[in-house]
Amino acid sequence: MASMQLMRKENAIVHEVMQDSPKSPEARLGMKVEDLWDVQEPQLSPTEKLNACFESIPVSAFPPAPSSQVIEIKSDTSLAEAVQILSEHKILSAPVVDVDAPEDASWIDRYIGIVEFAGIVVWILHQSEPPSPRSTTPGSALEVAVSRVTNAAGFGILGPEDAQATSGNFFEALTSSEFYKNTKVRDIAGSFRWAPFLALQKSNSFLTMLLLLSNYKMKSVPVVDLGEAKIDNIVTQSSVIHMLAECAGLQWFESWGTKKLSEIGLPLMTRDHVVKVYEEEPVLQAFKLMRKKRVGAIPIVDSSGVKVVGNISIRDVQFLLTAPEIYHDYRSITAKNFLTAVRSYLKKHQGTSPFVSGMVVCTKNHSVKELIMKLDSEKIHRVYVVDDAGNLEGVITLRDIISRLVHEPYGYFGDFFDGVLPLPLNSRFRPPDR
Repeated sequence: MASMQLMRKENAIVHEVMQDSPKSPEARLGMKVEDLWDVQEPQLSPTEKLNACFESIPVSAFPPAPSSQVIEIKSDTSLAEAVQILSEHKILSAPVVDVDAPEDASWIDRYIGIVEFAGIVVWILHQSEPPSPRSTTPGSALEVAVSRVTNAAGFGILGPEDAQATSGNFFEALTSSEFYKNTKVRDIAGSFRWAPFLALQKSNSFLTMLLLLSNYKMKSVPVVDLGEAKIDNIVTQSSVIHMLAECAGLQWFESWGTKKLSEIGLPLMTRDHVVKVYEEEPVLQAFKLMRKKRVGAIPIVDSSGVKVVGNISIRDVQFLLTAPEIYHDYRSITAKNFLTAVRSYLKKHQGTSPFVSGMVVCTKNHSVKELIMKLDSEKIHRVYVVDDAGNLEGVITLRDIISRLVHEPYGYFGDFFDGVLPLPLNSRFRPPDR
């Protein structure tokens, strides 16, 4: 396991650089916050000051995402093609454009939702689960097709709670099937979280964006251009953490970032509440737990339940769908076998990934600043908190850090979520998570 090293010397260099003209767009944005910070009322607490600063900055000021990350997928794209597009661009999700929408359509009518790696697998698994006892509707042609593939591969019926041990050739059978090749992205629209998605306008505030990424558990927030009826930018949790890393050395950042994790109440998720999977459990159990608990990743633990031996995240679903042949020799794809197979595959193809670089851990005595620097440099989404003996004590995610940067004023969102109704799970509409 890789542990976090103190970065005092590195941070000192960053501080010196910040005294000169900042070079990155994120650093320039940090300077705007600094200017606003200096003129805030002295009686305000640091958190109240930051809230006021971020409320004064529009989302349009956030640096644009790289063009390689603002990818749109057409609604008539097959599941196989969509997976390939997401994998090639190294992104977890992409907005889906309705090919039947008129040219002058508003952005709401132009898009039908956002497709994700995990959404594709979860949808497939959901189709193969037994119907509700209350349901009198016969299975659809798609459900029948999935059932044939799963049964042919020896997958059996997937219960909603426990995934059956999956033979190594299951995903080979699935990804080579006509069902997988011919099913279109629009066919799984019912698995999308929003309809089409929750978006911000350029004039919305930075504070609104940060609260959506933290309190409301959104991993990314599209920013739409109403004039052009299209997505102008996509702000992710990772891009916010990168911005914070670029702000090291500024007064407002240092007043917050130099505090120990324990001082700001991290980790939020303690050991008894961490969602985890044992290394001998089926790997699909990990993905089903992510679906059920709505988390982006879970640790793999040994038989003791307190020693972390690996990590499985939503992004790792791609290895089931883009390289299924690597599991061919396994009688069952356990979490342990999944780790072994993927590490071997990446090593063979000279791939680099946080997946194979070992677990990144820290202690409660590390500072927020050290944690942000580590998350940004390693391009990872979470760090596991351990005690002096290396036992798991909790987990800290990008969302947790952002949630400690700002707070939600009472009644802040007002009618912002009006129209997002709590409909059934297979509906295109989903209420915001809290």
